[in-house]
Amino acid sequence: MASKPPVAVYDACVLYPFHLRNVLIQCAFDGLVEARWTDDIHGEWMRNLAANTPALSTERLELTRDRMKAVLPEADVVNYRPLIEDLKLPDRDDRHVLAAAIAGKASVIVTWNLKDFPRRDLRPYGITGKSPDDFLVDLHIAFPEALLSSARLARLNLRKTTPTIEGFIHALQQNGLKKFATLLGQNINRLGR
Repeated sequence: MASKPPVAVYDACVLYPFHLRNVLIQCAFDGLVEARWTDDIHGEWMRNLAANTPALSTERLELTRDRMKAVLPEADVVNYRPLIEDLKLPDRDDRHVLAAAIAGKASVIVTWNLKDFPRRDLRPYGITGKSPDDFLVDLHIAFPEALLSSARLARLNLRKTTPTIEGFIHALQQNGLKKFATLLGQNINRLGR
């Protein structure tokens, strides 16, 4: 790889949607990004998903989290809590994410909640906020073939119900990844069958 992969904290809101989580984890596993997260971030997406999907067991969510941690052990940030109190963000409850980014030496926070991570509050730490849609498109710019390969593998990870390529792209679009889904659609012949 010509470029160095970005170091990125995955906020809870981008780990919540199944297909988006799958793609982001695959990109990290393939070395396109150095992912970072914390137990607090995992707790947040798991609580919200359990509350909104009662049929989904806590044990299954914990198994998913444990698999994520097993395949990306370097993603766990543990020394962030002492930083939280001194940080300023519009929503005090998001300070743990910025603290994780600082402690994890991240350059970006991948989040849908960009308004909660204003540029002026992140800039002093050399951190930016990006939507997952923009983040994935940027990864494609930096690592075009590798990103398409990661997307193909993310679809194939779904062994029980492997969707068609079109179905997979549609699911990503439904997760809010409009630009990324368009990009994949333009490269559909390079995603395999």
